[in-house]
Amino acid sequence: MKNILILCTGNSCRSQLAEGYLRLFAGNKAQVFSAGIETHGVNPRAIAVMKEDGVDISHHTSNNIDEYRDLNFDFVITVCDNANERCPYFPSTAKKFHHNFPDPAKATGTEEEVMNEFLRVRDLIKGYCKEFARTNL
Repeated sequence: MKNILILCTGNSCRSQLAEGYLRLFAGNKAQVFSAGIETHGVNPRAIAVMKEDGVDISHHTSNNIDEYRDLNFDFVITVCDNANERCPYFPSTAKKFHHNFPDPAKATGTEEEVMNEFLRVRDLIKGYCKEFARTNL
């Protein structure tokens, strides 16, 4: 079984979405963890858009990268440029992947416009995770 760590700035949106989808697409082939350089709590809109797609992340917690220092990872995926640039060194042979997804938490406008951005980013992350699982697991 592979260990996958998904990193973002605050472990509130993008990394939470990716954790939910990678758990779904990896099945029993991987253990999936997510963390942030900081912890901002799981964004309620992220929970809502995942629920709409049939994936429950309401039990997820916002974790700091330091919590996983002693785990060996096969893959480390950064989902934002900030995390990629500030990602601490892991003394492992983990393969590193990076994709900068837009931050839906920074969306402005009406509630409908903000939720549309969350849905758009969710779908981008879903596609990425599905392809990642297909080609790497």
